[in-house]
Amino acid sequence: MSSNPKSVTIENLEAAFAGESMANRKYLYFARRCRELGAGDVAEVFEKTAEQETAHAFGHLELLYPSKELSVEKMLELAIEGETYEYTEMYPKFRHLAMEEKNDAAVKEMDEQIEESKEHAEMFAAVLDKAAKRFAALAKVEERHANHYSETLKKTRAKND
Repeated sequence: MSSNPKSVTIENLEAAFAGESMANRKYLYFARRCRELGAGDVAEVFEKTAEQETAHAFGHLELLYPSKELSVEKMLELAIEGETYEYTEMYPKFRHLAMEEKNDAAVKEMDEQIEESKEHAEMFAAVLDKAAKRFAALAKVEERHANHYSETLKKTRAKND
């Protein structure tokens, strides 16, 4: 059991976010299929509704992850955490259950998702590492500038004394 249990409201916001996100993707999929079937007008209805579902999902995210608290580093860390969970826990469990049901198509899909989630986690980690190196390099440059200004200030004061 977690030492920091989530509130019911947080759990509900996460469930609502998942539902709205799923509706978005489902409606976009339906829209694509409607276009294939020659029902462009129905496809547009699905696409407009999908946009609204995205707005709902973003509203839930703002409460779960307030934008003023999100740095680029924090978002990369959250992305790495989510992708790592997917390829180390979620998809392996789903794959195992699909194997028990002898659903070969689902096993193949889970295998692909495990690989892609791992690639995504590695990509986000590489971006985070690159950003950390850039920040460290910039910090050194800024330190040199600050030291230069300090020395210049000391010399200026010494001349004026």
